[in-house]
Amino acid sequence: MSFLIKFCGLAVVGIVSCSANLASSCTFITLKGVDGTVVASRTMEWGTFDLSPMMTFVAAGTESSAMKMPDGQDGAKWVTKYDVAGVTMLGQMLFGDGINSEGLNVSLLYLPGFAEYQAYDPEQAAISLAPVDFTGFMLSQFASVAEVRQAAQNIRVVPVVTPELGVAAPVHFSITDRSGDQVIVEYIGGVLKIYEKTLGVLTNSPPYDWHINNARNYINMRSVDWPEVDVNGVDLAPIGYGTGLLGLPGDFTPPSRFIRALAWTQTSRPTDGGEDTVHEALRILANFQLPMEATDQKLNPAELKVLKYGGTQYTVSYDLQNLRAYFQTSENPNVRSVDFNNFDFNALSTPLKIPMRDQSMPFATDVTPIR
Repeated sequence: MSFLIKFCGLAVVGIVSCSANLASSCTFITLKGVDGTVVASRTMEWGTFDLSPMMTFVAAGTESSAMKMPDGQDGAKWVTKYDVAGVTMLGQMLFGDGINSEGLNVSLLYLPGFAEYQAYDPEQAAISLAPVDFTGFMLSQFASVAEVRQAAQNIRVVPVVTPELGVAAPVHFSITDRSGDQVIVEYIGGVLKIYEKTLGVLTNSPPYDWHINNARNYINMRSVDWPEVDVNGVDLAPIGYGTGLLGLPGDFTPPSRFIRALAWTQTSRPTDGGEDTVHEALRILANFQLPMEATDQKLNPAELKVLKYGGTQYTVSYDLQNLRAYFQTSENPNVRSVDFNNFDFNALSTPLKIPMRDQSMPFATDVTPIR
């Protein structure tokens, strides 16, 4: 059975390569368990400098605001409607991804060379966001993909420079809710693009519709090996396991990772839901960590700290049904988790941040028998 035949049932995938020189190659996937649990997961690759990721909790009722606009005016301001937990970066309230109390996930991934935002209009500063504000705004205000789809029409995302990058961050977004509904949001040529019919895949550049067309080149992929054939009386059998995915691209460019993640997710084993589905997602994402470091310091104008253990700064998996987040970091591959149901958001007067890189946790657990 080809993996295209399985598009309707198993999983949706997204991938993103965050820059042309492999400074970042974020990979986003979603899987669905047989019990209906939707799990949205991603790696955050950024090899140029340390993003200092923090697991951050924001209670409903918190006052929030966008970055300053290009002319120095205040941008949009809002009061959070839902509790939010997710990963913030660079010591600021800039969410790379997260989940809210209604089971909505938003994930930000890079789209270099193609993201071009709406022109800044000082008269509309009050409804304007920087690109890096989009994730936190949507998580804090809306409960479903349908609501985000409508809200995106009523705000403006404008080219506000992120100081650590020296440019307006070139990004796009995957939005998924607990029902499995999903859209991809991009800003191309200054125009908002919302892709409602998705392959469940999001990658970096080129834009999303290019990747959809490229996937048509791989409809021969299947989850089982090809059978032997008879050629002039000679039986030619497969040399080894894996012929169903013969021709799968193996490099780390965004188009190749898109196809590879799509194939692996669509041919993944059926999962029960909950931690079983999270386990499968983390297994798949372990295949997408970058094999090299970025060296182009032009992408590090602030001269921030460079990573020690490779460019995959963290991997996170959000269970949208059970409201749990599971994560690993480059320093420590042990899986840790946070549970909405066990956290008292009402006790927060300000956002709470906890380091995802906990140096007190051991790298390995010693199980040597004591005699």
